[in-house]
Amino acid sequence: MAQTPAGGYHVPVMTAEVVELLAPLGSGVVVDATFGGGGHTASLLAAAPGLRILAVDRDPDAIALVPVDTRVRAVTANFADLALVLEDRETRRWIDEPDPGHPGGGRLAGVLFDLGVSSHQLDAAQRGFSYHVAGPLDMRMGVDAARTACDIVNGADRDELVRIFRRYGEERFAPRIADAVVRHRPFDDTAQLAAVVAAAVPAAGRRAGHPARRVFQAIRIAVNDELDAIAAGLDAAIAGLRPGGRIVVIAYHSLEDRIVKRRLVRGSKGCVCPPEFPVCVCDTTQELRLLTRKARRPSLEEIARNPRARSALLRAAERIVA
Repeated sequence: MAQTPAGGYHVPVMTAEVVELLAPLGSGVVVDATFGGGGHTASLLAAAPGLRILAVDRDPDAIALVPVDTRVRAVTANFADLALVLEDRETRRWIDEPDPGHPGGGRLAGVLFDLGVSSHQLDAAQRGFSYHVAGPLDMRMGVDAARTACDIVNGADRDELVRIFRRYGEERFAPRIADAVVRHRPFDDTAQLAAVVAAAVPAAGRRAGHPARRVFQAIRIAVNDELDAIAAGLDAAIAGLRPGGRIVVIAYHSLEDRIVKRRLVRGSKGCVCPPEFPVCVCDTTQELRLLTRKARRPSLEEIARNPRARSALLRAAERIVA
């Protein structure tokens, strides 16, 4: 998500762009589906006093930072379960409070997803996300994760490791790395794993960043089932938006962005029947208007302030049907 400031949790990425897209909504409830350190929420509340925020995060460390504010409601949950969160009776009652700008209430003004791992998670060695410092092989974003990195690294067979490294890390040296992992396990911490992975990567593959980066990304995604969570969360968010409501998503690598792009583009299309069909039989209705034809990227100034922002890709769309 962002770089950690001194004494803080993290600096949110592309805050100005998020405020530009969501503050004009004026009133109603915006779901901050990845609350993190609350930077986006704070900026939205300051820019649009009529907005209320439903702060969602699966990480108890993040939820502990939710401010005491009548305009904010906190829920500890995986955004994959956003549909269930929105069906909760108390949450539903809170969302349904009268909205002068949109009589009747009951629908969301907006939803924000800031995907990936937070800076707090990366920088806290005990969370086990970093390949730079020694920490336990954990990598769980929340206690709801069914297994840890240790379970995968020390328990998965060679073929499963290859599959994980290839699918979630797009690692071209996946077989070599999987062989090295199997040969050297069991592993006790992240530093040991990072060293073995680095040694397994040929010299030519070490020129673009840390050689363990893709493998750690892959393990993290597998532990937290992140890609399936994105698909489920997007569907629930779009279904919950009121007409004119907006969805904003910040992704950090091609696997995330591909899912986001395809879902938003699919929602922006109407009938998908073959042109030779005399009448529509697919019943597909356009539900979104794209606000970003291409992904927006952080400014050079922001990247200079916060190098972790350099891979951010922002996409947004607006709900057009009830």
